[in-house]
Amino acid sequence: MPDLTPELSWPDGRTLALSIVVNVEEGAEMSLADGDKKPEPVDELGLALGLPIRNYVNESNYQYGIRAGGPRVLDLLEDHGVTATFTAAAVALERAPELAGRIVAQGHEVCSHGWRWVHQFSYDEARERDFIVKAADGIERTTGRRPAGWLSRYLHTPRTRRLLVEEGFLYHMDDVSDDVPRWEPVTMADGALRPLVCVPYAIDTNDMKFWTHPSYTPEQWLSYVCNSFDWMLAESRRKGPRMLSVGLHLRIIGRPGRIWALEKFLRHVGDHPDVWIASRLDIARRFAACVPWTGA
Repeated sequence: MPDLTPELSWPDGRTLALSIVVNVEEGAEMSLADGDKKPEPVDELGLALGLPIRNYVNESNYQYGIRAGGPRVLDLLEDHGVTATFTAAAVALERAPELAGRIVAQGHEVCSHGWRWVHQFSYDEARERDFIVKAADGIERTTGRRPAGWLSRYLHTPRTRRLLVEEGFLYHMDDVSDDVPRWEPVTMADGALRPLVCVPYAIDTNDMKFWTHPSYTPEQWLSYVCNSFDWMLAESRRKGPRMLSVGLHLRIIGRPGRIWALEKFLRHVGDHPDVWIASRLDIARRFAACVPWTGA
């Protein structure tokens, strides 16, 4: 396998960029209390309600991420000196100002995960633009910084990336197709091409498997992410810079029966001389500096 991006390099001669992504969705999920027709279908028990009934128990399950899981995750990141990217729904941060303040105080990046944690794929252009702008405005009000990156709730529209460029975003992460960033040419309304950095995400290393596959254990997750890290580190030394993404959720990895696995992973990574633990914004900026946009 050749070097995927020959011009790219990570700081200080490091070969592997490790991106820890912490999703903050709690309090922004679907709820009859917020005017949705149905309650949030994603829960730990897999008991998705298709009825217009308020699911108080699942709402409290999400709130666990704010009240207990979030502080636990932040403590661990602080203990290990890890800078992460918090992909946050704006409403979730607005409703948890103490958590938001600590995220900012610890120097983490806040990337936009939408205004609320809902799907946007059915929106027309005006509604989608409003959704993107409200998300950016809300995060800026709560954190004091406008987000530079975007992550949809899995599904987006053919115009999403154009709208992101028009609204001043530097990068998006609605992609799982690669192990290095790349430029994506985005066709604007006038036919011109404008650049947007794609910083690919990863689903296989994501802790959501604990909810989607109830038999999945912390031991299995730990083994998988450690093996992924070891392979990518060795490959990056031989073949050039690589990036590994590990996605987390406050309400999932923040449980006491799972948080230990994250701690063991961070210990496994350690202060490795070949590994750059970085925010996605820093990764996007480094890529843009090393690989200038050529307009093609």
